[in-house]
Amino acid sequence: MTRYGDVSLVIEDEVAVVEIHRPPHNYFDVQLFSDLAAIFRDLEGEPGCRAVVMASEGKSFCAGTDFGKAVEPNGPGPSRAERLYSAGAQLFSFGKPIVAAIQGPAIGGGLGFALLADFRVVSPDARFAANFVKIGIHPGFGLTYTLPRLIGIQKASLMFYTGRRINGQEAVSWGLGDVLAPADQLRQEAKKLAVEIAQEAPLAVQSTRATIRTGLADKVKEQLAHELAEQNRLRLTDDHQEGLRAVSERRPGRFFGR
Repeated sequence: MTRYGDVSLVIEDEVAVVEIHRPPHNYFDVQLFSDLAAIFRDLEGEPGCRAVVMASEGKSFCAGTDFGKAVEPNGPGPSRAERLYSAGAQLFSFGKPIVAAIQGPAIGGGLGFALLADFRVVSPDARFAANFVKIGIHPGFGLTYTLPRLIGIQKASLMFYTGRRINGQEAVSWGLGDVLAPADQLRQEAKKLAVEIAQEAPLAVQSTRATIRTGLADKVKEQLAHELAEQNRLRLTDDHQEGLRAVSERRPGRFFGR
């Protein structure tokens, strides 16, 4: 096992298992994305890696960013949010197939992170939500591009406008998940799919993947810029402050459109 900060890497059977160790919720930040980018750079040139399983330790796959954590003040240069999205956007340029093992919630930005993967193996306890409207803010992490591309504009709009959660079984029926597996077999099933991919001609797999994902990284980067501008505008509203309070107090928000 090799460690890159809070992320570990193990390669076996031509599959790299990349695991985040920030339990229970695996919140992301600039450092986590930078560590993942370093792993991906190393795996690009690693002939012993033909596919990746992306997993996380703890209750949640990824609950996005930690709104309860003190936000560092912005100094000169790019803001914290700009640096976060810039680091996250880099991950979409990785050239090898990724299978995500989703054991629990993938919420907000965590859903965007889950859509980095080509395939998602999910447990019945998995939960997916684009819950940004519940905190009075615009979706981020490129979701306004990646989610409709995956499940269609109608289902994506339903998730965006209501912030509702869908479970693992619903996710598979919607095309958001690819394989439903019991929690105790989740990693095994994710590894099984990754090995199936790794057994095929690697240059052909990567070439096909690159064609299917043509322009994806650039489009995500472009969409992130728009999403961030909208988020910055909405962060100044009373509704956003009320949304944050409502989430922390575990109650519905009382919004007034200001």
